[in-house]
Amino acid sequence: MRDRATPNRDAYSLILEAIDVGTFKPGDRLVESDLAERFGVSRTPIREALQRLETQSLLARDGRSLIVASLDHNQMAELYAVRTELEGLAARLAARHATEEEIAVLADMVEEDRARLDDPKALARANRRFHKQIHLASHNRYLVQQLDLVHRSMALMATTSLAAEGRGTRALEEHGAIVDAIRRRDEEAAYKALRDHISVAFVTRLKLDAATER
Repeated sequence: MRDRATPNRDAYSLILEAIDVGTFKPGDRLVESDLAERFGVSRTPIREALQRLETQSLLARDGRSLIVASLDHNQMAELYAVRTELEGLAARLAARHATEEEIAVLADMVEEDRARLDDPKALARANRRFHKQIHLASHNRYLVQQLDLVHRSMALMATTSLAAEGRGTRALEEHGAIVDAIRRRDEEAAYKALRDHISVAFVTRLKLDAATER
């Protein structure tokens, strides 16, 4: 399958998106010529994109080959520690700065996502959109940039915690509590609700990983 690049979707963004949606998984080998054919671009922008992704630690060296990086237990714990604090701050600032329209969009997202409970992959994509909307509602460009970096690294996890039985339903309940706190302009409650949400997701992921290793 070929994913043609457009002026607004360069080689870097196409490869990054493919990693994000799971087309390329941790450990997959990325070959310059194959990527050029897949995306319909020359090898030069592909080479530059691969170098950029390697610099960002999204790709790793396996001999002379580049593979999609993976996260060990310590790296995952470190990533969640940073994500928990930054996401909590985003919720706090959203409670302070979000417009009524932004809050309405967040509420609508929670309701619409109920139809995706039986599709973990679709729910995972919707979950990323929900969190991104909170980042934007913080109205802090520097925080948004840092959270973008964190979420790129989250793509290196082979599975979504939303695949765990019952997690999708509980996650939406947690999303609802976050939106409610933001709507009430309760900064502390919004901060805590989002921190707790990420903490539960981390525990769920640890349990999934432990079950996989048995």
